[in-house]
Amino acid sequence: MNAVTDTPPSALLSDEMLRKLDVPGPRYTSYPTADRFVEAFGPGEYRQALRQRAQGAAVGASSALSLYIHIPFCEALCYYCACNKIITKHHSRGREYLVDLEREIALHTAELGFGQPVSQLHLGGGSPTFLADDELADLMAMLQRAFKLQPGAEVSIEVDPRTATRERLRHLVTLGFNRISFGIQDFDPEVQAAVHRVQSFESVRELVAEARALKFESINADLIYGLPKQTPESFRRTIAQVAELRPTRIALYAYAHLPQRFKPQRRIDAMALPSAEQRIGMLRAGLAGFIGHGYTYIGMDHFALPDDALAVAKRQGRLHRNFQGYTTQPDCDLISLGVSAIGRVGATYSQNAKTLAEYHDALAQGEFPIVRGLALTRDDLLRRTVIMALMCQGRVDYESVELAHLVKVREVFAAEFERLKPLEEMGLVEVTDQAIQVTATGWFFVRAVALVFDRHLQADRVRERFSRII
Repeated sequence: MNAVTDTPPSALLSDEMLRKLDVPGPRYTSYPTADRFVEAFGPGEYRQALRQRAQGAAVGASSALSLYIHIPFCEALCYYCACNKIITKHHSRGREYLVDLEREIALHTAELGFGQPVSQLHLGGGSPTFLADDELADLMAMLQRAFKLQPGAEVSIEVDPRTATRERLRHLVTLGFNRISFGIQDFDPEVQAAVHRVQSFESVRELVAEARALKFESINADLIYGLPKQTPESFRRTIAQVAELRPTRIALYAYAHLPQRFKPQRRIDAMALPSAEQRIGMLRAGLAGFIGHGYTYIGMDHFALPDDALAVAKRQGRLHRNFQGYTTQPDCDLISLGVSAIGRVGATYSQNAKTLAEYHDALAQGEFPIVRGLALTRDDLLRRTVIMALMCQGRVDYESVELAHLVKVREVFAAEFERLKPLEEMGLVEVTDQAIQVTATGWFFVRAVALVFDRHLQADRVRERFSRII
């Protein structure tokens, strides 16, 4: 880890080199990525994975769970959004949705039993705060009846600043939430109007101040660069405003304009999108700005204050990665509930139905709403080990991989080592007889290193479904 520093890459890579790196690629919240899931994996396969976990738990071989609950509802459409969501102002739909979630929870307890330990719980969306106070209370009560939150568990929720209030934040604390994430994206009024998400800096500042007064352990702010009407100059103003708010964590995402896949994005004027050079300028501004304000660069997209648990985990080489991004939680099974939610149990991935009707119908029939998934092969598991080591530690030690998977790294990845050579020449990696080490510069573009080992991506070369690395 000593090669990974917080030095911005501005002076280390030319614009020409940055353009070479600016290719589409996965974020590697999993490997293989979700686009590789197949419909042949369904409820039966998922049930079998749960039973294998239950058998492991019976002999003390299973670790604590992570829980994710997807709340798909939003009151208004944000044009950039690529999440699975349902736009409605009819809040009665929230109560109906809780009935289905309760059925899905019951299916899991029937296989796993009650009281499975949980070290991490996250509500995402959509907008979880679409639910009323009493509905959120009912949801948390459901989860606490079925599972057992461990002492010190991370309990987090995504909040839409446009609809949240200080009173709502206080209620979240009473329900046990200790981590909160605000979707900001950008503070520039023209950009906000262009993406149909208007919220004032003053209103967000008030909410962040309240969250800090309530002693949330972590306050996260989400930003996006590459949005319509953005310029490097306007984005620097947003960076300064976010730095003034002083959230404990910042997620800085590159906007992926894929209107052929995400219908809301068709409302965005493509001519108003910033150029590749402007995007590079925004990336430079973000890296230099947040590091200059004292934040630690955690890894792809993420920053944290030096005393935040995520920054401490990075320094100690304990970073992990799951479907929510970087985490301090050890590698563990993820039970995901709700429309479109993606989970992981053992050596399998699975995804729920993407439409509310299909999700509801499966549960009404007493069946898991799984519509696709994947049972990982030995090759998948090997490559996942390598990719996650690169994404989380910035280093692959051959010996540890060889002992875990009974392979010779240099032999099985001969083609990949050839593909690493251009990245080595650019100064992104150092390849020795013992390890692949991501350099200080390469850490800012670790996706480019990781995708070298993605067999599926290298095989088909079809990457338009992914966001660009820069």
